[in-house]
Amino acid sequence: MNRIKAKPLSIKSMVFLLFLAVMVFTIGGIGSLVYVRWAASAEQTTDDIANTIGLSLQQQLRTFMQVPLQINHTSQGMIEERIVHLDDEQERDRFFVSLMSSFDPSLYSFSYGSSDGHYYGARRNTQGAIEIMRNNEQTDSHSWYYSVAEDLSAGEKVLDAGPFDPRTRAWYQVAEQQEGPSFSPVYKHFIIDDLAISAAWPIYDRDHVLQGVLGTHILLNRIGDFLANTVRSHEGQAIVVERESGLLVANSLGLKNFTVSEDGKLKRKHVAELETQAFAQAYEAGQSSLYEDYQVSLFPLQLAGIDWVVISAIPRSLLFAQVRQTIVITIVLALAALLIGLILYVAASSYLMQPISHLLEVSKALSEGDLSKRVSFTRKDEIGGIASSMNNVADTMQQLINNLEDQVKERTDALEENKQQLELLLNSTAEGIYGIDLDGYCTFCNQSAVNILGFTGFQQLLGKQMHDLIHHSNRNGKPMAVSSCKIFQSIREGKGYEAEDEVFWRADGTFFEVAYHSYPQIRAGNIVGGVVSFMDITQRKQRENQISYLGSHDPLTGLFNRRHFEEQFRLLDTAQYWPLSLIFADLNGLKLTNDIFGHGAGDRLLCQAAEILKQACRGGDVVARIGGDEFIVLLPNTDTVQARMTISLIHASLEHAPSDAIKCSISLGYETKTNQTMTLAELMANAENAMYKDKVTNRKHVQTDMITTLQARLHARSSREREHAIEVSNLSEILGLELHISKSELATLKQAAFLHDIGKVSLPEKLLHKKTLTEQEYATMQQHAVIGYRILNLFEDTLILAEPVYSHHERWDGTGYPRALKGVQIPLLARIIAIAEVYDRVRNNEEQGNEQRARAVIEQGVGSQFDPDLAALFLKLLQKTDTGRQDS
Repeated sequence: MNRIKAKPLSIKSMVFLLFLAVMVFTIGGIGSLVYVRWAASAEQTTDDIANTIGLSLQQQLRTFMQVPLQINHTSQGMIEERIVHLDDEQERDRFFVSLMSSFDPSLYSFSYGSSDGHYYGARRNTQGAIEIMRNNEQTDSHSWYYSVAEDLSAGEKVLDAGPFDPRTRAWYQVAEQQEGPSFSPVYKHFIIDDLAISAAWPIYDRDHVLQGVLGTHILLNRIGDFLANTVRSHEGQAIVVERESGLLVANSLGLKNFTVSEDGKLKRKHVAELETQAFAQAYEAGQSSLYEDYQVSLFPLQLAGIDWVVISAIPRSLLFAQVRQTIVITIVLALAALLIGLILYVAASSYLMQPISHLLEVSKALSEGDLSKRVSFTRKDEIGGIASSMNNVADTMQQLINNLEDQVKERTDALEENKQQLELLLNSTAEGIYGIDLDGYCTFCNQSAVNILGFTGFQQLLGKQMHDLIHHSNRNGKPMAVSSCKIFQSIREGKGYEAEDEVFWRADGTFFEVAYHSYPQIRAGNIVGGVVSFMDITQRKQRENQISYLGSHDPLTGLFNRRHFEEQFRLLDTAQYWPLSLIFADLNGLKLTNDIFGHGAGDRLLCQAAEILKQACRGGDVVARIGGDEFIVLLPNTDTVQARMTISLIHASLEHAPSDAIKCSISLGYETKTNQTMTLAELMANAENAMYKDKVTNRKHVQTDMITTLQARLHARSSREREHAIEVSNLSEILGLELHISKSELATLKQAAFLHDIGKVSLPEKLLHKKTLTEQEYATMQQHAVIGYRILNLFEDTLILAEPVYSHHERWDGTGYPRALKGVQIPLLARIIAIAEVYDRVRNNEEQGNEQRARAVIEQGVGSQFDPDLAALFLKLLQKTDTGRQDS
C-alpha cells in the first residue's frame, strides 16, 4: 500500500500557531489573576462608597431640612414678642425681605398666613429676584406680588396670581392640627411647576388663640440638584422617597417627580416606576445590599411631619485603587507576553522566511525592466508557489512588452474622451451631483453642486468628508448621526434613497431645504461608493407652507378656518375624546365698528376677540373663525361643567380687555356631545341656538356697554364735550318742562340731548380741540350728526333718539344740515336741542363766550336758525332766571 504523504505545513500556519499558543497561555493566566483581584476589590470598594455617600446624604439633608424650622422658630419668637409688628406694612415687608436675603436661594419663599385668610411674605421669582407678597381685602383676596425697592419696601406690582386662601393649604392645616411646628405633606406648588414642602409653625396670642401660621417653603427640585451634585463624581444615583407610600420626593436622575393630567389631577411618580429597578428592590427589601449590579444603601430621614428614606446606588463597575493596581499588573504582564511573542515571531520569521530575500531581488530586477531575471530555487510550500508564479509573470511580460505602449495610448485616449463627455454632461445639469467613496469622501462633483453649496471651486469639495461638510446637522442645529443618514444607508443597503424633509449646509454656514436622491455605486458586483443628486427647494417649500397655512387658517386672525375645523372635528369625534364640547361665539358690535371707525378698527376687534378665545383654551383645543364675526371653540374631553368654566374664563377676559373703538363683547353658547348619535350639524345648531339665547338675554346690557364705551371714548378725548353734553341735556329738560311735553318725551329729550354729539367719537381728536376749521375740516365735522344717527339706529333702546340727534343741526329757514329740513319738518325735540346746544356752545366759548353773547346769538337766530316760538320761550326762561337771581 502506498504511503499517503502529509501536506506540508505552511510557513504562515507555523508562525501563527506558535504565536497563538504563546499568547493564549500568557493572557489566559494573567486574565484569571486580574479577574479574581478585580472582583474582590470592586465589591469592597463600592460597598464602602455606597455607605459613605448614603450617610453623607442623610446628614446633609437633615441639616438642610432643619434650616426652615430654625427660621420659623426665630421668627415665631420675634412675632409673638411683638419685636416685629405684622400690622405695620413697611416693617412687615422689610422683615420678610431681609430674612429671604439672608438665606440660600434654596429657600423659595417665607410667608405668614393669618387666621382670617390674609397672606404676607416674600419669595424668589424664576429669575432669582425677591418679590413681596400681599393678600388681603386691599388685593380683593388675590395674591399680588411686588418688586422690592432700595429701602426694602414694596415697589411696583408685577403679578396678580389670582385668589388664594392660606388656610386651605396643607402646611397651614398641619400646623393648626399639630399645634406645633411640623413639615407639611409634599404638595404641588400653586404657581411654579414643581413639588414643594413647607415647614410650618403656628403663632398664638397670650390666650393661646391661633393668630396664624408661619411657612418656610422649599422647592423639591433643589433637593434633586443637591443629590445629583453629590453622587455625580461617583457615577451614582440617589433618590428620596416617602417611607410609607414609596412616592418620590426628589431624585438625581433629572426626572420629574410628578405629572399633571389634562383634568388637572396630580400624579406622583412611585419608586417602582424608575428605570433603575435596584431602587424598587432595595425599598421593598428595606435594607442595604447589592441589587442588579448596584450597591444600594438606605438611610432613614425623620423629622416632625417627615418620614423619608434616602436611597443611594453606586454601580458595581466603579473601581478605585485596587482596580487600578490590578489593571497596571494586567498591562505589564500583557506587554511582557506580547514582547515574548514578538521575539518568538521574529526568530521564527528569520528562520522560515529566509528565501524571501531572493524573491525580493528578482522582483526588484523585474520592476526595473530586467525581464531576464528568474527565481532559481524550487520549493513545495507557499514561497515555492510564489517563485513559480513570478517566473510565469516574467515570461508573460516579456511577450506583451512590445505592444504594451500602443494599447495604453489607445485606452488612455478613450478614457480621456469619456471623461470629457461625462464632465460636460454633469456640468450641464441644473441639479447638483457629487460622488463619495465608502467612507463618505468626495470623489467627484459638478459645477452646479459647487454653485448651490456656495463654494468657489471643485477643490473645496474633492477629498472632503461630505457628511461633515454639508449634511452634519438638522435644521434645528441638532447633529445628524452617520447611522441615521439616508445617503450612507443607500451605500450600506445597496438601494436608492430619497428625501425632501432635510437640509444641506452651505459654505457660509447657512442651510437650505434640499431634495436629494442617493444611489450606490456598484463596480464588479461590489459597492464602491455612492452618487448623490440634489436641488435647492427652499422657495418651493416656502410656497407649499404658505399654501398649506392659507388652506387651514384665517389670514386675519391666524385662527383655523372652517375647513380645518371640520377636519379636526372628524378626528376628535370618537369615544376617546367624548364628552366633546363646542362653543359657538358671535362677536358683538363688528358692524358698528366697521361703519363708524372703519374696517381697520373692525379687524383689530376681530383679532382681539380671537386672542381672548385662544388664551381661554388649552393646548389641545381647536379655535376657528368660521364666518365674518363667528367663531367656534372645540373642546375634547370636556363636559358641560368644564365648558361653562371656559365660557366664564372668556367673560372674565372680556371684562379686563382694553377697548380700542368699542368694548369687545362676545355672545356665547355651547353644546356637549357624549355619544355617536349627535351630528356636527346638530351640535353646531344647538350651540348656535344657545348663543342666540345669550345674545337676546344680554342684548340690553351689551348695547348699554357699547354706548357707554363710545361716550367714555369721546369724553376722554375732550372733557369739554362731556360738560357740554350735560349742560345741553339740562337746558333741554328745562325747555321741555316749560312746554309741558309728556314724561316719556321728556325722558327721550334729555337722553337725546346728552347723546346729541355722540357721532364726534369717529372724528380725529385734533378737530375736537381746534378753534378755527378749514372748509374741508368743517365738512368732516358736519358728518358727526349722520354718524350719531347711524350709531343710535343700531340699538333697540336708542332708536327713538336717532331722529332728534340726526336733525339737531337743521335750521328753521332750511339752510341747515344734513337734510336741509325747514320749519316744522324738523322734529320738535331736535329744535329744542338746537337752541340749547348753540346757547351752551357760545356761552362757554374760551375766546368771546359769555352769557350775554349767548343770548344775543339766540335772539339773532330767531326765525332763521331757530324755531321763533321756542327761541322766544327760551329767552323768556333766561329772563325769568335772571329776575329770580336779583330777587334772591
